[in-house]
Amino acid sequence: MTLFLGLGIAGIVLLALTLVFDGVLEGLFGGAGFLDGLFDGLLSLPVIAGFVSMLGFGGALVLGTTGLGTGPATAAGVVAGVAAAWLTWRFSRALMRDEPSATPRGTDLVGSSGSVVTPIPVGGYGEVLVYLAGQPVKLAARSPEPVARGAEVWVEESLSPTSVAVRPVRS
Repeated sequence: MTLFLGLGIAGIVLLALTLVFDGVLEGLFGGAGFLDGLFDGLLSLPVIAGFVSMLGFGGALVLGTTGLGTGPATAAGVVAGVAAAWLTWRFSRALMRDEPSATPRGTDLVGSSGSVVTPIPVGGYGEVLVYLAGQPVKLAARSPEPVARGAEVWVEESLSPTSVAVRPVRS
């Protein structure tokens, strides 16, 4: 029973060490060409810690609550450890999945409102402040009519990555 509890506690300690040494075991097998991608996170510290911890605590639970002996307790602990390791591996893969969001583009500005920072003359460029993905962006702006500083405008077209065509908002 002491051995099983020791394994369970060692698994918890190993799990705590993953906060400091995460990725060490993956680095050990990274250079082996024939193993490249074979384990794909199966030898990570959290997976090993889950296995060792459940092996110990599962074996101690079976040994303490039944009179089956060390062999069946070890077998039950291994089954529980494999289940915990597999769940840990699947959970860590789900957390690490990198699905990048779409990069905002200038065309996303079409239809948004902004305010004039530098007055826009007829046939020339001024500057407007608009928000792209929640971030303020100052762009060069053209308008078919003059627009004063501070006026609210709508973006009608993205002319280039740094300039837009706008029209004033009428109230």
